[in-house]
Amino acid sequence: QVQLVESGGGLVQPGGSLRLSCAASRNIFTIDSMYWYRQAPGKQRELVATITTIGGKTQYADSVKGRFTISRDIAKNTVYLQMNSLKPEDTAVYYCKGSTISDNYWGQGTQVTVSS
Repeated sequence: QVQLVESGGGLVQPGGSLRLSCAASRNIFTIDSMYWYRQAPGKQRELVATITTIGGKTQYADSVKGRFTISRDIAKNTVYLQMNSLKPEDTAVYYCKGSTISDNYWGQGTQVTVSS
């Protein structure tokens, strides 16, 4: 079992920045990949960014490329999502997910609102 706890969401003006954190309850090297998803009201949950825990290989949705950066801190068992140049359309609940060969684990989500 893995517990994932997100933090760092909030209200930010367009063009601003936020950093989301996802703290895992165990060594993230035991988790194959970590993901950030988001879900806006009335929309399907979408994949935003992916990172492999061992190699640190990253992938991004086209909508966030060049603005968002996913990273990991092995010592803290934490994955981050640095979000810059935020737009109103980035408003959503952001979820962290961890995947092993046999299971998927989700956090509870953190709200990000981009508004003036």
